[in-house]
Amino acid sequence: MMTAPGTTAQRQTLDQETLAELYRLHAPHLLRALLRLANGDRGKAEDILQETFVRAWQHPEAISRGAESARPWLFTVARRIAIDHFRMQAARAREVADEACEEHTTGHDPYDEVLAAHEIRLALAELPSHQREVLEQLHLKGRSVADAATVLGIPAGTVKSRHFYAVRALRPVLERRGLLALR
Repeated sequence: MMTAPGTTAQRQTLDQETLAELYRLHAPHLLRALLRLANGDRGKAEDILQETFVRAWQHPEAISRGAESARPWLFTVARRIAIDHFRMQAARAREVADEACEEHTTGHDPYDEVLAAHEIRLALAELPSHQREVLEQLHLKGRSVADAATVLGIPAGTVKSRHFYAVRALRPVLERRGLLALR
């Protein structure tokens, strides 16, 4: 144990090695639990985790039995801190304005959509033209199989067959370009 520098009451705190050991042993478990409590909000979970370890540093008597046996105390402190955070958030006044919501809507930024469309066009360009044409007719232009068959001048069964093989050929291209998650 060591004394925190700059304190007038000479309060005892945990030494750096013990705190590091506590963190190594318990932080991953606490973070998982806090992520569930924070509905997946990693920033909030990490804030609560940090505050939990600050409290552990300030209260060395709570872990007097050793770093290995401190998990129940840490979980209790983390849970109480989380409850305090959620209560503070719920108690804050919500901003209410007289203007209609439409006046404050932000403009739609189509950048991601344009970028994805460009990447898909590049991926489609890697396919043979007969497969690309079928995908464009069915998916990009929204035509039915019968309509696509008429436009392309091929039987409906051929449209279906080319579509099947085009989708199979497009999948690895999209995966390679990072547009489709690997399974």
